[in-house]
Amino acid sequence: MIATDGYGKQALLFQALSHPVRLRILDILARQEACVCHLTAVLGQRQPYVSQQLAALRDAGLIADRREGTLIYYRLAEEQLVGLLDEAKNLATLGGQALDFPPIPEGAVANCPCPRCQELSTRGQPGKPEAVAARAHTTD
Repeated sequence: MIATDGYGKQALLFQALSHPVRLRILDILARQEACVCHLTAVLGQRQPYVSQQLAALRDAGLIADRREGTLIYYRLAEEQLVGLLDEAKNLATLGGQALDFPPIPEGAVANCPCPRCQELSTRGQPGKPEAVAARAHTTD
């Protein structure tokens, strides 16, 4: 489908947003940029699947990336997306039903080989990423 007018472009945007994993990726990226290996660890999904979802978000213009060595880091393309995601959560609760969102870990993620998680793990007790996250909040 080629978006030739405003409604077509809006439809493409909503199509990209109409997938739960893509919404979770955007929620993660609203907090901080992340590489594929980090997203894979947080989501508990295989790398090809996460890459496929990232490609859909990138094609829709919702995320941007930057390369650092062999890693590619992803971030929201526009800060306005944070408000859009928050508003979508608000609209989803209009019927009075509470929403349950899986937690997004802060600090090091177990089994994540990304440099950020490795650095956080080495600052704290090995194998205790929760302690690292707690300490990171008290020292910053």
